[in-house]
Amino acid sequence: MKIRTIIIILTLGIFAGCKNVNQKIEYPVVANIKLTKTLLAVTVVADSLRVPWDIQFLDDHQIIYTEIAGQISKLNLQTGERKLLYNVPDVYQKRTLGLLGMCLSPNMKENPYVFISYTTKTSEDVFSKLVRLTLENDTLVNPEVLHTIPGSTGHNGARLTFAKDGKLLWATGDAHSKTFAQDSTSLNGKILRMNIDGSVPADNPIPGSLVYAWGFRNMQGLTVSDKGVIYTSEHGDAIEDEVNLIKPQQNYGWPQIEGMHDLPEEIAIAKKHQRTEPIRSWTPVIAPSGLKYYNSATIPEWKNSLLLVTLKSQSLRQLKLSDDGQTITDELVFLEKQFGRIRAVTVSPSGDVYLATSNQDWNPQPGFPKPNDDRILKLSPVKKAVHKPFIGVKPTTEKGNVVDGLTLYNSYCESCHKPDGKGVANVFPPLAGAEQVIGEPKKLIDIVLGGLSGEITVKGNKYDQQMPTFNFLKDEELAKILTYVRSNFGNRSSEISATEISKQRK
Repeated sequence: MKIRTIIIILTLGIFAGCKNVNQKIEYPVVANIKLTKTLLAVTVVADSLRVPWDIQFLDDHQIIYTEIAGQISKLNLQTGERKLLYNVPDVYQKRTLGLLGMCLSPNMKENPYVFISYTTKTSEDVFSKLVRLTLENDTLVNPEVLHTIPGSTGHNGARLTFAKDGKLLWATGDAHSKTFAQDSTSLNGKILRMNIDGSVPADNPIPGSLVYAWGFRNMQGLTVSDKGVIYTSEHGDAIEDEVNLIKPQQNYGWPQIEGMHDLPEEIAIAKKHQRTEPIRSWTPVIAPSGLKYYNSATIPEWKNSLLLVTLKSQSLRQLKLSDDGQTITDELVFLEKQFGRIRAVTVSPSGDVYLATSNQDWNPQPGFPKPNDDRILKLSPVKKAVHKPFIGVKPTTEKGNVVDGLTLYNSYCESCHKPDGKGVANVFPPLAGAEQVIGEPKKLIDIVLGGLSGEITVKGNKYDQQMPTFNFLKDEELAKILTYVRSNFGNRSSEISATEISKQRK
């Protein structure tokens, strides 16, 4: 009797164990999104990460993702299991530098390659590396350096993807150079096109060169449509964040032209030398990041759209495309400021959308990071809402609609210097009590008209983060924003008039 009882218990235990092994993990629903007909659930599939910079699908239920400090890991979506595949030994991580873009070979069975872009550093200089790794027995081995190009303290790009024809594309930053983007012999500020081994394709537009298109500042997203159209997202300076449609041997203008050809000097340059405008730009900036083409029937409202995630505006944006994919016809903003900065977006083979937050990075926004940041989120259709659904809204931050000092500050300064004017320690200087702010107006006016580059000391602390020029703002707008800064955050300095700014501008 006792033996029979033991056998029954063991048998039940075996079946129970099998059930637990095969049972899919239930992820928590943290939000819902209501589209025209489709209801989406937002679930957390991974948390407690450190700045996941890129996420790619290995198969239907496995994601490979990077973290900025150099880790490449695999996530099993059915079990929740995470496995470290590789730790980049020579990565240099500081602020926006580190392990950045990643893509997988289109045919992992035939060519089991994972391509990564990351920054590294010698005793003096920063470089960006493109490396090919081989996926073998659940680990990454045999790192092969395909290319090494100049890097910098920022503007290193970088995203990777494969074109429709199987060629590898690498979007590189201008490395803070004033000349690289317009120098067709440099590999910075470019879309580079190459074979899977890093060599130059015979049909590249410039014989013997990897350069496919040029004139870029700091691309943060790269994707290819089902029809083979290439799109990028790019950080502007203080204005004109961009989405570009990439064509071979086209010049996209930076640094002589930023965004649309709408200033007299930009129009003159474009008339004399052919330049290509973006298909969408934003002023004030939204800090666009990851970009992914969507064309699945799983979320029919998003078919033939670009899905763009942003850092400053902390949102997911649907950019509806025309039938030929040449223009953006509509834009909707989702989840603004609900999950903080969003760095990456991808689409599963079944058509679900996955996002990765970036709240553990160098520039967290108010209220972030949360205790369980950073997270990978899944957006998928459901029949019933758990939370009050969010809906898509039209963008409101368009050029020219700001009128008062606070609104101007929030549009152009708040992301870096924060709502309380205290900045970010060791990165962005405080405005509260800063000698450059509360002193003679001339010094502050010079800074906003000319920008900053190089080391600066504020309240006894040194900072070395570049600041763009804001000379594109009208005298009246600059007067309002500077007066706001000088009269808030505990500052009690005099107003600055539009006349004072006009005199110094001349």
